[in-house]
Amino acid sequence: MKRILLALIVGGGFVASGDAQAPPPSAGPGGDWRAYGRDPGGSRFSTLPDIDRGNVGRLQRAWTYHTGDADARSGTQGSNPTAFECTPLAVDGVLYVSTPSARVIALDGDRGQEIWRFQPPPRRAERVARRGPHRGVAYWESPDGQDRRILFGTPDGRLLALDAATGRLRADFGEGGVVDLRTGVADEWPQSELSVSSPPAIFRDLVITGSAVQEFPGRGPAGDVRAYDVRSGKLIWTFHTVPRPGETGHDTWEGEGWKGRSGANVWSVMSVDAERGLVFLPLGSATYDFYGGDRKGANLFANSVVALDAATGALRWHFQTVHHDLWDYDLPAQPTLVTVRRGGRDVPALAQVSKSGFVFILDRLTGQPLFPVEERPVPASTVPGEAASPTQPIPTRPPALVRQSMTRDELSTVTLESHRQCAALFDAAVTGPVFTPPSLTLTLSFPGTLGGATWSGAAFDPSTRRLYVNVNEVGALGAMIALGPAAPVRYRRVSPWGDYARFWDDNRWPCQRPPWGTLNAIDLDEGAIAWTVPLGVVDALVARGLPPTGTPSLGGAIATVGGVVFIAGTSDSRFRAFDIDTGRELWVDRLEASGHATPMTYRGRSGRQYVVIAAGGGGYFSRTAADVVAAYALPAP
Repeated sequence: MKRILLALIVGGGFVASGDAQAPPPSAGPGGDWRAYGRDPGGSRFSTLPDIDRGNVGRLQRAWTYHTGDADARSGTQGSNPTAFECTPLAVDGVLYVSTPSARVIALDGDRGQEIWRFQPPPRRAERVARRGPHRGVAYWESPDGQDRRILFGTPDGRLLALDAATGRLRADFGEGGVVDLRTGVADEWPQSELSVSSPPAIFRDLVITGSAVQEFPGRGPAGDVRAYDVRSGKLIWTFHTVPRPGETGHDTWEGEGWKGRSGANVWSVMSVDAERGLVFLPLGSATYDFYGGDRKGANLFANSVVALDAATGALRWHFQTVHHDLWDYDLPAQPTLVTVRRGGRDVPALAQVSKSGFVFILDRLTGQPLFPVEERPVPASTVPGEAASPTQPIPTRPPALVRQSMTRDELSTVTLESHRQCAALFDAAVTGPVFTPPSLTLTLSFPGTLGGATWSGAAFDPSTRRLYVNVNEVGALGAMIALGPAAPVRYRRVSPWGDYARFWDDNRWPCQRPPWGTLNAIDLDEGAIAWTVPLGVVDALVARGLPPTGTPSLGGAIATVGGVVFIAGTSDSRFRAFDIDTGRELWVDRLEASGHATPMTYRGRSGRQYVVIAAGGGGYFSRTAADVVAAYALPAP
């Protein structure tokens, strides 16, 4: 056993520790999980067969690692701990994990022992590193395999490159291993938010990144997507997500509504079709999210799936899922590259899930819908100065995965007190169908900002051409209030419970009848739902004898060739496995805290198959916190 001595590289934050062994032979790329969605197209499908529907019930905890990066805050909604949302990567038996403070850790995949860790030093003007959601890192290696790098963004808006073997900054990338992402997009807005919460995309020798920006006010850092040389950190191309004069889509902004506009950003994960040289962007809302009187028009490329030439950044096609967004219905999840059977032939396609609960199935080469999408009339806005779009695109298939409206008869009756609280909320609000705009009185939006599909995304089984998606049944409440003449926008959405109030009771139990969260299998050939099951339980209600209600979830599913769907995500601190054909629950285990992350699976150097989940609690749905990376495997022979 080779002893690695504790070492600190001043200014770099690198620490190597533990009794790490010299690397045994490679586990092989077939057993790796080299991208956030396992492959660049985000299928989240593993070909490892060892764990299957027949033996998954025997899974047991193989090892547990504590990152040391737990957020101790707890209590009220406004001080929930920061969620631990990372999906680790696995390359040649080594795991790469990131934490809410952008700490990156390399672990031995068979034992969970630390090989190295890296903590980005704070910016010069700050004392401590910022915290925020961090869903993982990206991996790149040269064709000869001699140069291997970990690339990731930080909550303070920097892009870093590390040596995958040592965890040290690559000095040849940017300035000492760092590229400042604020440069060129936030120069005029030094105090405004610009952060990175999701791993960048890799195409050949390019690292392509988006960013998270403010949701209020409307003017601020641009949401531009940029590509950098993975070796030097040199900027290669920029795509303006809010088109400038002369660019495609500029005419969808009236007057100067485009100028200085923030939002229309990619804060989630992009997908890459390496064979066709395309990168697919899931774009968010233009700011301010709930009032668009100063950004009249359809507002391209906000709320759009955009396909770019990955080498040059040139626009190939776009499809807008919401016109002139007033509901914060940004595209939250990685587009999933899929194959759909049509007329006896395979069609390369893309599945985009959405907060509105719709799933858009698009031709990957043209962006044309493979099932009809209708422009249907929707309610007009009553807010002075607003100009809501008269129609919105509604796919005819697959059917919506969540309810699209709410009536009083659908209020929850799980307890008398819950029903009383929810009835009071409902009776105080204006209600209507999906795409009812916010108004000057309290308005119930269904789905809400955390309803439908979230950044949890989807998994795709290429053998059955089914998509697996977890969704939330959670409404939102808010009213528009007029701001003063000196305010950056004329109106802002508020409520007695905060700017992003949920339609739930004091226990955070959603106010409509269960299910409150489901796992769904979608037949992509037919555009039909193959099965739906409640996802998650509320222990207090199970104790009362109620059947499973499902719970809201953040963190998606993966599928395996062994016929198993793995998912955590729920607010009940469980990790589950389901039968891929029927949705029957096959296995469940309790975690130290809710696993608000997407799991992954890989083969260790020992030859064993592992399934891993980050369990940190926190976020929107949990007041508890942990710092656990949990690995499961079948009992050793």
